[in-house]
Amino acid sequence: MFVHEHPYSPFIKHDTEKLIVGTLPPPRFSTGELLEQDVDFCYGSYFNSLWLFIEKIHNLNFRYDNSEEAIAQRKQFLIKNKIGVCDIVASCEREKIDASDLGMSNVKLRDIVGYLKQYPNIKTILFTGGNSKNGPEYFFRKHLKDYNLKLELVTNEVPRVHQFTLCHPELVSGSHIEHERTIKTVSLTSASGAANISISRLPLYRQLKAKNPEFNTFDFRVMQYSEFF
Repeated sequence: MFVHEHPYSPFIKHDTEKLIVGTLPPPRFSTGELLEQDVDFCYGSYFNSLWLFIEKIHNLNFRYDNSEEAIAQRKQFLIKNKIGVCDIVASCEREKIDASDLGMSNVKLRDIVGYLKQYPNIKTILFTGGNSKNGPEYFFRKHLKDYNLKLELVTNEVPRVHQFTLCHPELVSGSHIEHERTIKTVSLTSASGAANISISRLPLYRQLKAKNPEFNTFDFRVMQYSEFF
């Protein structure tokens, strides 16, 4: 049995407004056996296209290698745009050493709600996947139950949007008062190649593909992600 621990601490700053929440990187990021084109940072897998989408949206020129510069480029982008990263899985066990979400067992979750209380400027959570079993939204729903909270549907169109109200004490003039804030969650289509089949079945994708045969699943996700990044 392989114990798969998340290799990166949450990347959150005091002014972070949006939080990217996935599960955890492939096992090679925990064992240090990176590929030449992997970046040793969140979503740095050569087979995950999140940074390619962001690069396209903002017309950037990221490096894709094991260099410190590649890491710094991504951190600078996140800080400038007030975006944080805090995957929800702290660790899990795997019988087969791969990156499959379904292959995770004995999953231990991070206290995302605790981080939301610690960083009061966060208004939006961006899930890198939907509510399928062992996906980030799936685990987050389980996590919310520990706080007697649940997601309320805002829009059922892809990407699905939910919200929930978080109450926590706030120190004002030396006194604690109960503070409420509404946090929006957006379930983006996964940046992994495995999601291409589900994208191809979406009516909107088929409509856009019919209008422009060169339109592909990469273009679709760039279009979707651009609203939130």
